[in-house]
Amino acid sequence: MEIYLASKSPRRKELLERMGLEFTVRAVNTNETMDPFRHPSDEVARVSLEKAKAVQPHCMPDDIIISADTIVVCDSLVMGKPHSESEAFSMLRRLSGRDHQVMSGLTVLHGDDCENLTVTTTLRMRTLSDEEIRAYIATGEPMDKAGAYAIQGLAAMFVIGLDGDYYNVMGLPVCPLAMILRKFGVKLLGC
Repeated sequence: MEIYLASKSPRRKELLERMGLEFTVRAVNTNETMDPFRHPSDEVARVSLEKAKAVQPHCMPDDIIISADTIVVCDSLVMGKPHSESEAFSMLRRLSGRDHQVMSGLTVLHGDDCENLTVTTTLRMRTLSDEEIRAYIATGEPMDKAGAYAIQGLAAMFVIGLDGDYYNVMGLPVCPLAMILRKFGVKLLGC
């Protein structure tokens, strides 16, 4: 049995390494477009499942495939990764001084068995000045992050608090993943 991460995210790779797992990154480009008429939590789970299913034909039946997709939702607006600095500015301006939700769809495939769920964390960001937002964007950090920020990076200075799974905000809910992997027979912490 091999473990595959169906993601190009360096943060997800780092979190799996921290868990002590031996795995291979095997990501396939998939369509991450979400249906605006469906609930964001359902859509992020669906996209995560599609990522895992895209990798499954390249694996053996007893292999385990882990995939995830993360979005930020504020006022029912779904925010993925910004495509420009102006889009990043708009996202951060909307999040400034507000609560929002970070949703990660998590999928673990093991043969015909599938666990697919969404983990939601509520995050509170302090009010940001336009100058702070522009300075943060100038670092380049927001450009490949859902919602245009990285809680584990410089944006930690903007976060007042959160309710839920911190690692979910980084893009991979570690505790639920560990419970699923144990269910599928993967040893963690040597047991």
